[in-house]
Amino acid sequence: MTGLKSATVWENKICFLQGGTVKNVPPCFFCRKGERTLEDCYKTVEKPAQDEFTQRRSRFIGYCHPVQTQQQAQQFIQQIKSLHWDATHNVYAYILRSGEQRYSDDGEPQGTAGVPCLEVLRKSGLVDAAVVVTRYFGGVLLGAGGLVRAYSHGAKLAIEASGIVDMRLCALCTVRCSYDQYGRIASLIPQCGGAVEDTSFTDDVCIKFHVAQDGLPFFEKQLSEVTSGQIRTETTGKAYLPVKNR
Repeated sequence: MTGLKSATVWENKICFLQGGTVKNVPPCFFCRKGERTLEDCYKTVEKPAQDEFTQRRSRFIGYCHPVQTQQQAQQFIQQIKSLHWDATHNVYAYILRSGEQRYSDDGEPQGTAGVPCLEVLRKSGLVDAAVVVTRYFGGVLLGAGGLVRAYSHGAKLAIEASGIVDMRLCALCTVRCSYDQYGRIASLIPQCGGAVEDTSFTDDVCIKFHVAQDGLPFFEKQLSEVTSGQIRTETTGKAYLPVKNR
């Protein structure tokens, strides 16, 4: 199976620099279709979750879990299989940011269970995510089409319960300023799409925050303007940080 290569799946993401009061904010890169890769941003599930429904007396339980490696994915799958050792089927699918994709029909007719779950993940633009849909057979056959719809629905319910987040490559930054400058800088950070993580007040004010990596030059330009070039940003690292979809 081929890996995900472009960021065209991110066309519905929240703009990182939208909604502020800063003038002349550059276009958000999440709105430029096809210009960014998974190195800059990706979409995944927020937390472990489950949901279930009944279809013609068969009970379907959908589970979703964030995973980052094949080992984590397999551990999650085995956990659900152990929990539902008496189930008729434990169907799974997962996609990793590395491009690896796996699925299993677990005894259901070929192409009616694992592939539909995988397609739900793919169409949702998700990576580093795994789903397991457990079925307890209720005595009524669903047919190939019915199985596809049921397993797709189970995967969708689990993903919805888990929630979806945008993971964005962010610069981790520190700014030191005077008490007189603090108010302007503290307001500037969210206006430029950043978020304050910690603030300490001693002889001066130390603000720790993060901002989108490619939005850092714009923030630094705005910072220079509001402080007349007196304050500079210290970048301490990079990290992928979540922003929840709304």
